[in-house]
Amino acid sequence: MADIKHFDPDATLEMVLRLFWKQGVAATGVQDIVNATGLNRSSLYATYGGKQQLYLAALNRYVATRSLPAFRQIAEDERGLPAAADFFHGLISVRTSGEHARWGCLVANAHTGAQSDDPAVQAVLDRHHQALCDAMRSALETAKRGGQLAASADPAAAAELLALLAYGVNMRSRAGGDARSLTRTVDTALDSIRNPDRERQG
Repeated sequence: MADIKHFDPDATLEMVLRLFWKQGVAATGVQDIVNATGLNRSSLYATYGGKQQLYLAALNRYVATRSLPAFRQIAEDERGLPAAADFFHGLISVRTSGEHARWGCLVANAHTGAQSDDPAVQAVLDRHHQALCDAMRSALETAKRGGQLAASADPAAAAELLALLAYGVNMRSRAGGDARSLTRTVDTALDSIRNPDRERQG
């Protein structure tokens, strides 16, 4: 077994993150983590604390390394509605094909798990949701200025709608939802706020 002084905590946390992400928190025991990382329990506990503390650290890492960079990309994209469309189409692709197919999203998975009762976990989920809504709102405000949105569309309300849609894509894909049906749903949602006088872009 690896000694606490002779392992990379960051690399280990990434391994644990992937374990929680793929298997789910409830289905992942401490022995699973020991087996995956090669560390003994005392090293894990001394470095991270118990399983719940390790999960919280993994959740924070997921948000920092996967969620927030994607949200910044949406917010900084000057194309407006096509930026939101590209975000969803990319999300559907990684959730339904490749290495992470049917893993869902660690954050979306947390919303439906018992661990969400932990106030520290709930705080991470709330911050993640706000960051997602803010990014979507930024893209939709750009779209509004560019005449891409329907006159009745409110960027703030539409941003909440798209954020909830993102959670739905994540959860449905983990349950086996296929790319075609998810794409159809996303395109229908985007069309509902699109200026009918503007052709679809992106």
